[in-house]
Amino acid sequence: MQRLEYSVDSDHKTLRLDVFLSESQDELSRSRLKKLIEQGHVSVNDSPAQAKYKLKAGDKIILNVPAPSVSEVEAEPIPLNIIYEDEVMLAIDKPAGMVVHPAPGHGSGTLVNALLNHCTGLSGIGGVERPGIVHRLDKDTSGVVLVAKNEIAHRALACQFKSREIKKTYLALVRGKVKTATGRIESSIGRHKTNRKKMAADTERGRQAQTRYEVMETFGHFSYLRLFPKTGRTHQIRVHLASIHHPVLGDILYGGKVTGSYQKVHRQALHAHRIEIVHPISEKPIIFEAPLPPDMANYLTLYRQNPTFTP
Repeated sequence: MQRLEYSVDSDHKTLRLDVFLSESQDELSRSRLKKLIEQGHVSVNDSPAQAKYKLKAGDKIILNVPAPSVSEVEAEPIPLNIIYEDEVMLAIDKPAGMVVHPAPGHGSGTLVNALLNHCTGLSGIGGVERPGIVHRLDKDTSGVVLVAKNEIAHRALACQFKSREIKKTYLALVRGKVKTATGRIESSIGRHKTNRKKMAADTERGRQAQTRYEVMETFGHFSYLRLFPKTGRTHQIRVHLASIHHPVLGDILYGGKVTGSYQKVHRQALHAHRIEIVHPISEKPIIFEAPLPPDMANYLTLYRQNPTFTP
């Protein structure tokens, strides 16, 4: 266990405890610090304290950081399509059908299982349940996923996502001919009132969300879009596109039952094509791209060859 001690001076009085600790060191993310506080690993003047505690000049803070727990998730020799790798991070091209981290019904075969086999020392980074994971993609969405190899990188990348500094580009095939060449969808998103597996647009308790789109091609009954989500809500692009009556092809949850020729699309035709970040250590801009996967490329070829194709 690592023990860190701090004395609060007059320049830092009235700061929240979690904010002070976050600003006083670089290794632990604010979310990790909150968990440590909740678990009783932080004391102020020898007494347990809450994250929201407002500091006073002269306060003595002790932060005990337990050694990383060993993940109960097993490493599995699953091939990874690595776009980029260095000593602190990776960028992976995740295939459709792969779950990012273990969950009920998906205890193995996940990206985390593969990462634990590929990386030494990943266990515990960002939490034992999702080691190294900075953000997620839905099971049937393909494309770029970023992974941190240490706490410093995890914190830096997580901060960029939270502050919306990261630029993300998605590609999607959608139902119907989108009439405007560019557009912006700003419907709030929250949990569906009756189906807890779904999200919904324009809910009273929804959180602000924004997705910009550009139409790259249109066919008889389909459109090929480039999308730029500003926020990162659960199922955001899928919900937003369904809300303007252009659901992602193959998206059963938000587009309804797949029938007729739509059955050629075996998963939601959504791909995380590009992510632009500032490298967590060098602080230089860096771009990661995953090419359009074969299934979506094949759909495009079919529609280009049959521009009046009717499902």
